Amino acid sequence: MTMTGRRSGVRVDREGEEKDIATVGAVEQLAQRYRSLVEHTPDGICVHERGIVVYANPAIVALLAAESAEEIVGRPLTDFVDPASIPPMLDRIRHLNTAGAASEPTEMLLIRMDGVIVPVETVSVLTVWHDHLAYQVVIHDLTAQKVAEAAQRRAEQHFTTVVSQLEEGVVVVDPDGRIESINPAAKRIFGTETIADAELIGRRIQTLPLTLLDANAQPLPPARHPMARTLVTGETLTGYIFGVDRVDGQRRWLSGSSRLLNPDDPGSSAVSSFADITEFRASRRQLEYQATHDSLTGLANRSLILSQLAAALASSAELPVSTVLFIDLDGFKAINDTLGHAIGDTVLQIVAQRLQRALRTDDLVGRLGGDEFLVLLAGRSRMVDVEALVRRLRSTMADPIIARGHRIEVNASIGVTALTPGDPRTPESVLHDADLAMYRAKPSAHRDGSRRPNSTHAS
Repeated sequence: MTMTGRRSGVRVDREGEEKDIATVGAVEQLAQRYRSLVEHTPDGICVHERGIVVYANPAIVALLAAESAEEIVGRPLTDFVDPASIPPMLDRIRHLNTAGAASEPTEMLLIRMDGVIVPVETVSVLTVWHDHLAYQVVIHDLTAQKVAEAAQRRAEQHFTTVVSQLEEGVVVVDPDGRIESINPAAKRIFGTETIADAELIGRRIQTLPLTLLDANAQPLPPARHPMARTLVTGETLTGYIFGVDRVDGQRRWLSGSSRLLNPDDPGSSAVSSFADITEFRASRRQLEYQATHDSLTGLANRSLILSQLAAALASSAELPVSTVLFIDLDGFKAINDTLGHAIGDTVLQIVAQRLQRALRTDDLVGRLGGDEFLVLLAGRSRMVDVEALVRRLRSTMADPIIARGHRIEVNASIGVTALTPGDPRTPESVLHDADLAMYRAKPSAHRDGSRRPNSTHAS
């Protein structure tokens, strides 16, 4: 029993020793792994005790531009800290009272061996170093980050400068329709230059002192503006036309586009850019007017007449034009020959004015050229009404015209042709038929245009 007991005790002692050896080995293995991690981490790690550096890993050696750890270890920590960063650093570590306590990540400046200042972020941890309390500092180099941030700030400043100098208006609106930014050109176009940016930022578009208009000059609710569609659908829209009625009474026409600032973010704000096309629109309309109207009388020209007549003939519904009148001034050639073209032009202008006053606003009055005029009567017209209109027009034309001291009597020959539903004629053939009807209505004495006008000098 005794021997067995002794042998058992020996076995127990050996098992305990083996467990102790295993534990020590595990600890040493863990420590080795930690040392390896510290040695190979890209962040700098140093340990300082009573203000003296007692350990520096390769990363901090490289960060401080030292040749080896020996250049750092044994020196005061403050040798490597920018003077402005020392007081807040000492204050942070003074508040670390228990092992394992750590400071908040904080930015500070270090001084390299060559004197270059390095921006870093540090975390200090109160730890045990060779049975003594010391501070382990993890140091992350912020140089690349700071360079990137500076580049971003420069880019933002450059972008802000460029946008502020644009002639094109730029407005950024959040998903709720509130203004996030607005450039000077947009304020100028909206007529809100006197309102400070601070007062505009955060306001909804509908609260600005202006009225939005659609391309047809009808009021445009902000919810129907293309920018609202972009905010809802994420769709990029370009080349749309809208207008603004400003508080000063001006109406400006704009060509705009809108897109999300961040297409990958469904909650992104949208940016609207727009150019003022008011003058261009006016000049284009002027050109369109000049292309479709007679320069002397302001009446529709042959091109517009044929276009309107073609549209009427192509209509499948009730004819918008019922009757065509072809009007020719009897003996007008003799007016030009005897009294001159200046007086002839005055006569044509007065005739045009009389025709417009004698007809309805829906009727189209045009000049084909020379002394030939055309009228497209709108809507249904009974023949008896047309005959009465022809008599009235001839009477109106027969009233004497006073032009530069000359009293001129002008008579008109009027041909009539009616349009019917499904009329197979072309616009040119309708004009031809109206011309023939006018020729038949012209007195024989005027058919060759040789009769001199009845003109006397007005006293």
